[in-house]
Amino acid sequence: MIQYLLNAYVGKNIIDSGLSKVKSDGQMGEEFENEFKVDSNQMKIAGYLEAVGSALLFVSFLGKTFTRIGTVLINAVLGVAIFKHYKAGHGYEGSKNALKFFGLNTLSFLETFRRK
Repeated sequence: MIQYLLNAYVGKNIIDSGLSKVKSDGQMGEEFENEFKVDSNQMKIAGYLEAVGSALLFVSFLGKTFTRIGTVLINAVLGVAIFKHYKAGHGYEGSKNALKFFGLNTLSFLETFRRK
């Protein structure tokens, strides 16, 4: 039960950021391009991956496969985000949020391999 609540928490937070990346209009799109050297198409792809991964986490109660695929999709984007934050000079403070969700996702992924 706790695993499904954890998946819902991560999914809710990640889908919000994913959808804002898909829209990528206005100031957020310009900030990503200037700060992280990411163009708008790459940002939209990251947003779609986050949104699909989050949707899979929401339906993770249907099976372990949904959790595994969702965490892999989200962690791929979060891994790049962590790298980009460090490369931009933001350090731990800049990547703290991505590190938190990366860790929670990794724990959820590993939990799917535990035998009951």
